[in-house]
Amino acid sequence: MRLAAFVTLAVLSLGVALYAVGAYGLLPLGTLVHPDMRAAFRAHPIGIYTHVFASVVALALGPFQFSSRLRASRIQLHRFSGRAYLGVGVLFGGLAGLYMSLHAFGGIASQLGFGCLALAWLFTGLRAFLAIRRHDVATHRRWMVRNFALTFAAVTLRLYLPASMAAGIAFELAYPVIAWLCWVPNVVVAEVLFNRTHDASSQPRAGGRPAPAAELNRQAPPTDRNF
Repeated sequence: MRLAAFVTLAVLSLGVALYAVGAYGLLPLGTLVHPDMRAAFRAHPIGIYTHVFASVVALALGPFQFSSRLRASRIQLHRFSGRAYLGVGVLFGGLAGLYMSLHAFGGIASQLGFGCLALAWLFTGLRAFLAIRRHDVATHRRWMVRNFALTFAAVTLRLYLPASMAAGIAFELAYPVIAWLCWVPNVVVAEVLFNRTHDASSQPRAGGRPAPAAELNRQAPPTDRNF
């Protein structure tokens, strides 16, 4: 990952994580959300707090999982943070998010949007975990890219909401759309970028042959069964 992209991801992710800590850790529950959403928040505090603070873990650790420098120089730290990212952030955040999607403001469109997001987050996290358990580093990275694209929905959601308000779009109209808009384009962009990188890695080498997948796997940093 290029430095500019990494810094952008890290700043946005950490910024939203800090906002969530302040909004949900220092203020009464529902203080900063739209008035129409406060009743659902206050009726399900355990679900909200679990989803928010588990997601904070994912947002805070996610960008650093893509640092090649960290993987090369601090592989044990990379593994430990990966366990926390998947085992705390994605697992608990995804399960709580799936539960809270049943109570999402905006009716069935919002509920389906956030429910599908939670299921996709859990599924991609599981695939990433199973891949690294098989020592399949290349596949693990692909699923981690997809998974973090879904984690990043926490950021894009908070970009689209104020933008829709500034545009004068009624909240009850904007929110069900944003329930899908906050994550579907993220996954599309991740797939496009991955395919571009994959195509580049498959170009012929100096000897005229593309680098085989087994060789690409061997070029990745070593891992172990304990992830």
